[in-house]
Amino acid sequence: MMDYGIAELAGSVDALWLIVSAALVFFMQAGFAMVESGFTRAKNAGNIVMKNTLDFVFATIVYVAIGYSLAYGTDIAGVIGSPTLFLSGFEGELVSVLFQLVFAGATATIVSGAMAERTKFTSYMVYAVVICAFVYPVVTHWVWSADGWLCQLGYIDFAGSTAVHMLGGISALVGAFFLGPRIGKYDKDGNARALPGHNLTLAALGVFILWFGWFGFNGGSTLAVSGFDGAATANSTAEVLLITCIAASAGALGAMITSIVRYKHPDVSYTLNGVLAGLVAICAGAAVVDYYGAIIIGLIAGIVVVVAADFVEKKLKIDDPVGAFAVHGAAGMVGTLLVAFFMNPDKAGAAGLLYGGGMDALTQLGIQAVGVVSIAAWSVVLMGATFWIIKHTIGLRVTPEEEIAGLDITEHGLINAYSGLMPDLHKVSLIDSTKAPMAMADETVGIPVMDYSEPVSGTLKKIVVVTRREKLGDLKAAMDSLGITGMTISYVEGYGAQKGQNSMYRGIEIDSTLLPKLKVEIVTSIPASQIVEAARKAIYTGAVGDGKIFVYDVENAIRVRTGETGASAVSSEAE
Repeated sequence: MMDYGIAELAGSVDALWLIVSAALVFFMQAGFAMVESGFTRAKNAGNIVMKNTLDFVFATIVYVAIGYSLAYGTDIAGVIGSPTLFLSGFEGELVSVLFQLVFAGATATIVSGAMAERTKFTSYMVYAVVICAFVYPVVTHWVWSADGWLCQLGYIDFAGSTAVHMLGGISALVGAFFLGPRIGKYDKDGNARALPGHNLTLAALGVFILWFGWFGFNGGSTLAVSGFDGAATANSTAEVLLITCIAASAGALGAMITSIVRYKHPDVSYTLNGVLAGLVAICAGAAVVDYYGAIIIGLIAGIVVVVAADFVEKKLKIDDPVGAFAVHGAAGMVGTLLVAFFMNPDKAGAAGLLYGGGMDALTQLGIQAVGVVSIAAWSVVLMGATFWIIKHTIGLRVTPEEEIAGLDITEHGLINAYSGLMPDLHKVSLIDSTKAPMAMADETVGIPVMDYSEPVSGTLKKIVVVTRREKLGDLKAAMDSLGITGMTISYVEGYGAQKGQNSMYRGIEIDSTLLPKLKVEIVTSIPASQIVEAARKAIYTGAVGDGKIFVYDVENAIRVRTGETGASAVSSEAE
């Protein structure tokens, strides 16, 4: 039996921690997919899932093929690693390769949300290859390779506020700029219109998954938990995770409070993005700031995410459906700069400006600013060139007809990503047209019934009630009191301007010409006046949007099972 020493055991523990952390960061791909699909429209949900899947597929292949060597290969002038193919020369670093690979996949995925709902699928795949094979690896060499020029300067970016998130966020902004806004996003005067995401609960699930994944993102960046030979201890790793959670929570509060001040209500989507902004901002300083610093950094990031998203959408007129730049670009930039203010000397070995660091802290602020500007410039130039070339060669954007129909159907042949939960747009025949039609079922089979058919009279009426969805219970109770036991209920969108009934999404009033409504259809021989009066009392609130009631003459009604016609066909079968 092999006799392992303490050093070997510690090395195994540290390797296991990195592997587990890599798995957590990988799971963030699911979080990104849920956030982005939830914040966009249902007709593009399948396309979003495909792009998030292929992001990591291409990241895996090209990062292993060449990206890792450019990031951590033999240094060339502090700028780039010497390239080799498929990890040649790195056979002893596979744990590190795995951990860095999932970071590359996360960087690529950030961009898809900003470019959602109008980007060609093939063009997006070209972008994913470029950023994972070259753009991202070069930046990580600058920041995390011991010989990288920013690392040599003393630049602090513990877990990638700029190396991962700002790079991805700025790439997202550049991509959205070259694409142009979604159809209908801005009116003829340039005012932004709200295009709400189709599922905020799905987006919230994605945020919680990302938060969970961040335990690997920041926690794994300690690179060790064994405490052997001066390495990071489990306690310091736990402290990094606590600081991460504090910043995320403060980010949510900062965004929520800002949305209340600006828009008079706590906006759900901004609060969710505030969590992510806090997580992004704390990446740079998670190992060098204390709890007080984490709270303030998170709060500032939460404020920044709302202000930045508003600025991009309303001032720059760049359509970023999920707020990718605000969350990753702006918050990553701010979090990196704030490190110079909040460094705790007991943790960082040097004091920040707010801890009496003086000129040394100012020098650190200058280094942080140089890193931010350099990485931002690299992102703009390289990704700008990439998107420009794609746009003028294979094309970056789908046609207007394809965009309006939705990328699920036009890019993937997928009628509906939620088949069974939402109406399909196609019809499926269950009858083989080559066979003879099925005969009607023997009416003697099943429950025996008597023929109650009666001559058709002109007494049947159809009453249609269109009203608020929340009034269904009151309306049902009113109809039950009249003996109406059969109603057809549909959830619809009401078309027609209804001033005074406002709803908001990300600080923009949602177009009031489309409002969620309930449509109830009743066919009965009971005098229509009774039903109308009871329905009106049930749904009346006195506010705009109470709805309308329509009354129609019905020529006839037939109960399919029994063949009953007229009033007996619409009466209760229990009668």
